[in-house]
Amino acid sequence: MAEQLPAGVDPDNALILDTTPGRIVIKLFEDVAPKHAERMKLLAREGFYDNVPFHRVIDGFMAQTGDGENGDGTGGSEHPDLRSEFSKVPFERGKVGMARTSNPHSANSQFFIMFDEGSFLNGQYTVVGEVVDGMDVVDKLKRGEPPSKPDRIIKMTVAADA
Repeated sequence: MAEQLPAGVDPDNALILDTTPGRIVIKLFEDVAPKHAERMKLLAREGFYDNVPFHRVIDGFMAQTGDGENGDGTGGSEHPDLRSEFSKVPFERGKVGMARTSNPHSANSQFFIMFDEGSFLNGQYTVVGEVVDGMDVVDKLKRGEPPSKPDRIIKMTVAADA
């Protein structure tokens, strides 16, 4: 699989999301948000993200997924919440951020992919990576909060394991 990744993408720090509308590849920013990147890889390896819906997809904003517990945005994993790893990396189209509650140190498993820039999120949410292939697939995700028939992550894999 590594030879199919875009140039310069480390397979140990890339996620492959096979979704109902197609494949999305995310490069993790292990240098910017090491604990969040590690968590996403751990959960992918545990199969936590498999068959999880995109439960909140807002046109012009973002697509949220990663609730492998309840599938509706109210759940997380069995692992403890993470302390924030805020950075100067801006929220722009294709950036991946960690969802959380009003507590800045409550990110756990849920994440979102930006459709557009969201500077109002800068310094408030952890940027954990960016889509390096498949933004056309992200753009196809069914919209809604929740969508009536949400698209799903069929399988999420660390590229090095594929």
